[in-house]
This record gives sequence, structure tokens and C-alpha cells, in this order.
Amino acid sequence: MKQTYFTAGPAELYPTVYQHLQTAMDEQIGSISHRSAKFRSIYQFCDEQLRELLTIPESHGIFFTGSASEVWERILLNCVEHESFHLVNGSFSKKFCDYATALQKYAHKQEKPFGEGFDYSEIEVPEYAELIAVTHNETSSGVQMRPVDIHKLKRSHAKKLIAVDMVSSAPFPDLDFSLIDTAFFSVQKAFGMPAGLGVWIANEKCLEKAETLKHGDQHIGAHNNLPTLWKNYKTFETPATPNVLFIYLLGKIAQDFNRVGVENLRRETEEKAKMLYKFVESHPQFSPFVKNDRHRSRTVVVANTQKPSSEIISKVKESGMVVGSGYGQLKDTQIRIANFPATDAEQIGRLIEVLGNV
Repeated sequence: MKQTYFTAGPAELYPTVYQHLQTAMDEQIGSISHRSAKFRSIYQFCDEQLRELLTIPESHGIFFTGSASEVWERILLNCVEHESFHLVNGSFSKKFCDYATALQKYAHKQEKPFGEGFDYSEIEVPEYAELIAVTHNETSSGVQMRPVDIHKLKRSHAKKLIAVDMVSSAPFPDLDFSLIDTAFFSVQKAFGMPAGLGVWIANEKCLEKAETLKHGDQHIGAHNNLPTLWKNYKTFETPATPNVLFIYLLGKIAQDFNRVGVENLRRETEEKAKMLYKFVESHPQFSPFVKNDRHRSRTVVVANTQKPSSEIISKVKESGMVVGSGYGQLKDTQIRIANFPATDAEQIGRLIEVLGNV
């Protein structure tokens, strides 16, 4: 039986992936040189479509890495000389902070219990922190930080760089990139692609910081450092051979999203999230893990379960659907449901019907 994946990543593939893959095979995209004119046109097309989708200004470059996790390291090496500041409220925001410590940066953190979110008014940024790391959507706990709070945070600390993890939410958050210095995501979540490509968006302020560190004999990394990425980006090339096939696919998926319209995608995401939260709030077998509505993720819904989550997951799978377990220590007492563009309201409704009978 073919399954519909409501997992948080890898997730359900966007319906048009199949036809785009077939076209890529027909055009032998997997064999072309990353120094060829054809690749440069693929990179440029992807760049243009992402700019339109996310409203990314010309002051920002768009770069490709092996994963979003790699971008944590790139940002810390290229944008932090001594101190970073991390808002931690889940496993992935904690890992970003852990990377800073591993790279021998002084990593400040403000931490919330698992499942709780941050509001602008409660955040205290250390004076000497050079970069503020925030997570728009914490995949592990189903918590979001509102874009309005992220924007306020940057406006009140204009001289510091701000980095936004939008791994499991892009293109849903309406971020103002005139305020966001750097952001990143991976393609196997809301973009509905197989895993294997990270996307790093960074502005000229990040580049200036990297250049300053480089000239000051600071180690900014030998592979995919920002000055080298940016130099190649000017001609839509990459320093090393990239995942050409997935850059092609991402450009096509972004074009599909643009045809639907990002505002329509966001509205549909909100509507499907309301369906899911209404269900888990009203059904005796479930309850929402994130108590505060304004902190509840619209793209990864986490529910506490009365039964062991493994039983629920197995029953749902019998009906041709796959939901995720809770993260880490909560694996057995929670389920996580991805609400990405690849699944529509009808499929969400069917999932709710099945969950209601487990």
C-alpha cells in the first residue's frame, strides 16, 4: 500500500516532484558539469524563484550546502568571532548552541522548557553577543516564534546579526528579509523533496563580517566559507560540485509554489493547522503539547497521547498514512504531524478521521 507521509522530514513528496524528476532524467541533469552554462541557468532560475517566493532582497545571496545542519557551522565560523546568543527551547535549537561550544565560541543561551515558546518582551540579549540565533519552528517540540517577535528583536539590536532557523517551516513564515541577516532551511520538509540539500540565505553584512574575520586570521572554514560561496555566486556557480539535480528540483518546486501563491499556501497551512488543533483539543485520546496558542507550530503539530504512540502509529499506518513519534524522551507519549503543502485539507481530514477511531 502506498503511504501518505505526515512525518516532519523526510516528509510527503510534493505531487509535482515525479514529473520534474522525469524531465530532469530526460534532460540528463544528473550528468551536467557545475561549470556549464546549463547549470548556471539552473542556479539562476532557482535563485529567482526563491527570491519571489520568500521576498528576498538583492542584498542577500542564496547558497547551497549538504544540509541545514551544515549551515549552523558555516554561520558560526563566518559570523561569530567570540560570542553568540541562542534561544533554546528544543533539541534543534540546543544543537545549534552546542555547535557554537564545539567551535570554541562563547555560547550564551536563554532556555525554556521543552514545549514552551519565546516572546520578544522576555528576551535578554547579552551585550557582547555578535549574533542572535532564533528558531522560527522547533521541529522537536512543535513550537513557533512569531515573525513579529523576531523582527522586534532585530530592530532593538540592530548592530547584532540575527540568524533564523526556518528548517521545518519555510516558506510559511512571512519574514522581513530587510531585517533578517541570515536564514536557512532544508528541502525535505515543507518543500516536499527528498533529503540532501540545505539552503543558506545570507546578506552583505554577514559577508562583511566573514571578510573581517578572514583578514584578522580567524578560521572561517576551508569548505563552503561565505566569501568563497559569494564569489562563485556572482556567476551562479559553486565552489565544489553541488547537488545539481536537487537544485533543479528546488527551482521547479519553488516555481510551483509561486503559481499557487505564497499567501494561498500560508492561508491553507493555517486552515489545516486549525483542523488538527481542534481535533487534538477535543478528542479524549489526545491533547496539544504546546499549551499557548501563539507559540503553537502551524507546520509541525505535536499531540500528547493517552495510548502508547507506537500503537497509534501502527493503526494509522494500516490505513495508508504515516505520522511521526514524539522526539527523544517523549517518543512513546506523543505523535508529531507535519502540515506541509504536499498534503491538502482532504488528506488532513482523512487522517483526523482515522485518528479519531484508533
